[in-house]
Parts: sequence; C-alpha cells; structure tokens
Amino acid sequence: MRHCTAGAGIWQWASDAEDEGGSEPDVVMACAGDVPTLETMAAVMLLREYVPDIRIRVVNVVDLMVLQPQSEHPHGLDERAFDALFTTDKPVIFAFHGYPALIHKLTYRRTNHQNIHVRGYKDEGTTTTPFDMVVLNDLDRYRLALDAIQRIPRLADRVAAETARYWSLIERHKLYVYEQGDDLPEVRDWQWRR
Repeated sequence: MRHCTAGAGIWQWASDAEDEGGSEPDVVMACAGDVPTLETMAAVMLLREYVPDIRIRVVNVVDLMVLQPQSEHPHGLDERAFDALFTTDKPVIFAFHGYPALIHKLTYRRTNHQNIHVRGYKDEGTTTTPFDMVVLNDLDRYRLALDAIQRIPRLADRVAAETARYWSLIERHKLYVYEQGDDLPEVRDWQWRR
C-alpha cells in the first residue's frame, strides 16, 4: 500500500544492492506497467544468471507524475527522493508500456537523466504471440538484459558475446513462433524466483 501511495519505490525483495547494506547498484532496472514489469523481472533473473556478481536495484513506478520535480507536479518527487531511487550516476533501464519519449520528457530535469534508457511502445506489431509483440517493440527480457550489460562500464568486455547471445535467442524465438504459433515454453511458463 505504501508503495502505491508513494507512486514509486525500490522493490527490495527483488534487488541485490539493498541486500548489501544499501550499497550502490551497478544498474537500476525500472518499470511501469504490467507487461514491462514482467519483462523487467525476467531480465533481472537473466542478468543474475549471466553476471552472478551483478548488483541490481529494481524500481517500480505506479504514478508517472512522481518522475517530475515537485515544482512541476504535486506528486513529483523532490531531488533527494528521486536520486535515492534512480541514483545520480548509474545506468537506468526503464521499461514502459507507452512511448519512451514520455519518460524522457518527465525526467529531463533530473540529475541522472543522461543515463536513463527507456524501452517502450514503438508502434510495431501484428497478429502474433504476446511475447513476440514485446520483441517487436524491443521491450523483451533479452533486450532489457542486453541494455543493462551494454551500459555497465565494468562489463564492456562482455558486450560482444552478450550481443551474440541476444541475437541467437531472438532467432530461436522467431523460429519457434513461426513453427508453433506460440511462445517458447520458458517464456510462456516463466515464474519469478530469487
């Protein structure tokens, strides 16, 4: 209830950085909307598998107006509260159920705006599977995980291999959807586990 009243919050139960006494995360995985939240949580699990020592902070946003400064909207977070969620200098991968430009417009005055990378709706889609729709809009778990790896400086030497892994997974996904008309079982039956 407090999370919804505040409009946004750190999901400590899903975050690694908070387990270590509040240490800084390597990346903030932020989300707004049901499908982007599911894909973000799946991306968090993938990142833990790919990079076991990664420190992730998961931030869920239920009221987009908290992203604005208080001077612009009564629900807006003050600078300290915003920075406490999104950091002042870490990469933020933000999965959103609408157009990405909206998140950039709401956060353009924030300290860490240059590090906020948003994935959202791109007007792509057709009659296909639910997961293929997020793939077509680059909002899938594999893309979100790759976005994080590409933006964490200490993982620069892994970007080429992780990019190749991404394209292999997308190719496998596309072939399965084409042949079966359904999403891959590991996507369709995905469940959160810590």
